[in-house]
Parts: sequence; C-alpha cells; structure tokens
Amino acid sequence: MTLYDLERRAAHGGPLKPLLAGEERIRELRLASRDWSSWNLTARQLCDVELMLAGAFSPLDGFMTYEEYEGVLESMRLPSGVVWPIPVVLDVDEDTMRAVTRHRALALRDPEGTMVAALHVEDVWQADIGDEAAMVYGTRDPSHPGVAALLNRPLFRIGGRVEGIALPPHYDFRDLRATPLELRERFRTLGWDAVVAFQVRNPMHLAHYELTKRAAEEADGGLLIHPVVGMTKPGDLDYYTRVRCYRALMPRYRRGSAALSLLPLAMRMAGPREALWHAIIRRNYGCTHFIVGRDHAGPGVDAAGRPFYDPYAAQELVARYEPEIGIRMVPFREIVYVEELGRYLAEDEVPDGAARLSISGTQLRRMLANGEDIPEWFSPPEVVRELRRTHPPRARSGLTLFLTGLSGAGKSTIAAALAARLLEDGSRRVTVLDGDLVRKNLSSELGFSHEHRDRNIRRIGFVAAEIAKHGGIAICAPIAPYDETRKQVREECSAAGSFVLVYVRAPLSVCEARDRKGLYAKARAGIIQSFTGITDAYEEPADADLIIDTEHASVEESVDRIMELLRREGYLPSSDATKRDALVARPASPPSGS
Repeated sequence: MTLYDLERRAAHGGPLKPLLAGEERIRELRLASRDWSSWNLTARQLCDVELMLAGAFSPLDGFMTYEEYEGVLESMRLPSGVVWPIPVVLDVDEDTMRAVTRHRALALRDPEGTMVAALHVEDVWQADIGDEAAMVYGTRDPSHPGVAALLNRPLFRIGGRVEGIALPPHYDFRDLRATPLELRERFRTLGWDAVVAFQVRNPMHLAHYELTKRAAEEADGGLLIHPVVGMTKPGDLDYYTRVRCYRALMPRYRRGSAALSLLPLAMRMAGPREALWHAIIRRNYGCTHFIVGRDHAGPGVDAAGRPFYDPYAAQELVARYEPEIGIRMVPFREIVYVEELGRYLAEDEVPDGAARLSISGTQLRRMLANGEDIPEWFSPPEVVRELRRTHPPRARSGLTLFLTGLSGAGKSTIAAALAARLLEDGSRRVTVLDGDLVRKNLSSELGFSHEHRDRNIRRIGFVAAEIAKHGGIAICAPIAPYDETRKQVREECSAAGSFVLVYVRAPLSVCEARDRKGLYAKARAGIIQSFTGITDAYEEPADADLIIDTEHASVEESVDRIMELLRREGYLPSSDATKRDALVARPASPPSGS
C-alpha cells in the first residue's frame, strides 16, 4: 500500500465529512422545518452549501460561527488549529436574523424553494465588512470584485451545523459532476497513485494541454481537469462554452491518463488565500498535487493599473503550507510555441534567438470578433469550433445600442431613424426599446424616484440582453441618468453580446426649446417632481463609445455617425461589401422570354 493509499482515505483535517443526512433523519427534518423560518440561498451560498454537503469543505460541518470566522480572518486557522484561509459564512437580512433567534433553526432553500439543508443555529453576529475585506482580500478597494461583492451583502451572519437534505440538482453535464467520494473511487479504479489537479476558469488551448500533460508525467500520476463552474470573475466566458471546449480537448490526452470533472465553487478572487483554499479543496477530492498559476485567483489590476497581488504570492503561500495541507504545489510553467521547432517548450527551454509565438486572451477575442482564422499551433480546430458557436463574428452576434441623454436631446428620433436604416440594410433583426414606450408597456406601475428609475433601466437592460443573446440588435433610448445603473446594464448586456453606449448630448436650453409636451415647464413650476435636468441630476457618461452633439448635428448626420461606428467596429458589413453584394445579386439583363 502506497503512502497515497493511506493518505487519500483522510481529507483535510481528518476524515472526509459529507453532511447529507440519512432517509429517516431527512423525514424528521422536513417535518420539523414546517415551524422554522426559511432562507432562499443566493448563487454564492448555494455553491457553498453544495460543496459543504459533498464533503469538499472538510473539516467544516456547517457555516462558521463567530469564533471560527475570527480565527480564519486573523490566522487562517479554525479553532482546532487546522488551516483554513477563506470565511464560509451565511449572510442574511435582519428579519431572518431576528427570526432564527426564536427557533434556533433555519431551512435553507434553493431559488425554487426546495429545501436542500437544515441549519442548526449556534451563533448570530454582525460583521465588520471593512475589516473582513482588508484581511481576506488585502484591500478595501471596491474596484476589487471580491470586495465589491462583500460590500453588497447583508451584514448579519448566522453560524451553525448543517444537515443536508439533498445536493442541489443539476440538469447539465450530469456525467461530469462528481462528489469527492465519487472522484476518489474513480482515481482508485484508474490505478492513479498520484493525481495532479488543474483548476481553470478560461478555455484551454494547446499551451495548457502541454503544461498539464508535463505536470502529470513529472508526478508519475493522473491528471484531473477541474474547472470552476460556479461563480468566477465577472466577465468570464460562460461555463457551458468552456466545458464544451474542455470536452473537445480531452481526446488529445492518452487514454486513461486524464479525467474531467466540474467544480461548483463560488470563487472569491482572493488571490493567495484563495489559492491555498483551492489546494485544500483538491486534497478533499483525493488529489496529491495542485497546479498553481501566477496571480492564481487574482482579479487583475486596480483602477490605477496596479496588480492587487504579487504574481508569485499565491505559489509562495501554498508552498509554505504544503506539509499541513497534504498536497504538493506545482508551479505553473510558462509554455510557449517555438516556430522554428514547430512545438511547445517551457520558457526556460527555448534556444537563444528562437522566435516565440503566443496569442493573448484579448487578441483571441478580437480575432473571433473579426472572424479571423485561429492558427492550429495555438488551439485545436475542435476547440475553436466551440468558441465560434458562442463568439460569432460581430456582424452576426447580438448587439445593444444604448442611447442616453436628457429629455429632448433627440434620442427617440435618432433611435427610430437608426432602426429604419438598419432594417433597410436587412442584415440584422432590430428592436427599439424607447423610454416612453417602455414606461407604457413594461414599467407602467413605476414612478420617478431614484429606485424606480433604476428599476426601469434594469428592466430595459434585461430585455436588451435577451434580444442580444439571440443575435438581434436592441436599440435602447431612455434618459438613464445614473452612471452606476448604466454600468450595470453594460455589464449585463456585454455578457450576452456587444454593447455600444451613445451619449446624445444637447444643452438644457436646447432641450427645453424642443419640448413639445411642456414637461420642462411643468417641472420648473413644481408640477412634476424629480425631473432630470431640473430637480434631479443627469450624470454625464465618461465611458461613452460615441458622443453626438445634436445642437449642431441633424438626425441624418447623427445616424450616419452611428452607422459609421458600427461598420468600423465590424458590427455591420462595410458599405463597400454591401454594395458589392448588391451588384452580384442584381441580374445583368432580364431573363430571356420575360
């Protein structure tokens, strides 16, 4: 029996601890829960509960109490002394916090209302978000996505032991979803004494293939491709596309040498601390080695362009705790394509003077958007095919054109004229979401408070994203006075397609002079409250892709400028191509006999 055979029976900090109750106990819990308060788990919390119930968070047996939480923040240790770097806490609203102080139990439910676990309340407290951000993320900067998410969560925390009713259901990639016990059994069946885990949240290309293959060969073991399919960094590619890419790549590995399984983890983007957490989770899945990349789980740079974490800090932290967590850190080696040799080599193996070829993620996205060929030395054709299914060229992908500006600036007129020009072109389906029409048909119950205006714009963004998701063009023309709400809409729509923000600018005096409805006059007379430009502010966009000054530009000139931008950026065929296609399609002379 090898050392690995002995060690893999245990998990981090002791025996593997799945938290699913037996059938009789489940019946008891369901009956008792009729008298309890319920909490519908957020997406992050649902990921945490799933991994907790499966045993991936061993030795945790529930959400952390204040004592456990404080120890993790200050020393990265549980009260038992076991290393644990990331708080796993249940944050709830004040009403739920007060309710559990009476019943001391809480039914945890998925978004559909199905009970997935029971929480036996041991502790209730209010968190200091600033201190938590500083200690876990090393910063209080809200431009860090982990800090931003923390700032938007409730302050009240509930800790206690969890008993599982059932793992949250999944209807996609069911053959790729394995618990720690199931993966450990698979490793045993495959005869792997060592297992190298590779975490990934982006598509894999040939450099990743070479890196992982080398790492498994050097460890004389099997390879686990273990992508995160819970929550990753905002803006990451959807996991459906990524998993199809991983599946397409798997046949390149020697039969029996690699396995693919999905990890429903909610990443915090906490850099070094999170890298250590990822290693612990892989130990619980039965892995002996874990590949840690440069800036592993880091969110990139802050608003000033400075990295949040040192590029090697994650590798150094995991290496320091190797003896305690029982898993070996494998540093990510930079692999590059050497053109003269026609193969990939580690950076330190490249002969002097040899040309290195690489394509960055930004370059790849641009090439896909422009419909350019992706070289086979970079990515296998089968992976590129999957990427093109999700990322068609811009001229065939969904697009949100978001026009913002004061009432009377000309947004609705330009939107209608632009839609006519696009429909004349005929290459795309077009939907106009005009501010007044949306107010009448989609948001008729809303007023004009800050909250209701935000809600109206978010509804427009939701509909536009759905249109873009199916390849159409959505032209939105609301006032949209608040910068933060516009940014939220940009983020949502960009996840579904492309997004172009057009600031339709005109001086307030010009807008008032154009006001056929008399709205500005009513606002100045106090008849209309919270009117943008008079009693409520309009926050000019600093991130507009195009600014049109309608005091001097006609409607036709304004539309021409937008069409020019769309063609220049590849959202529409160029005018030359359109004319050429029309000439090709037109018969040279009438058919004989007509």
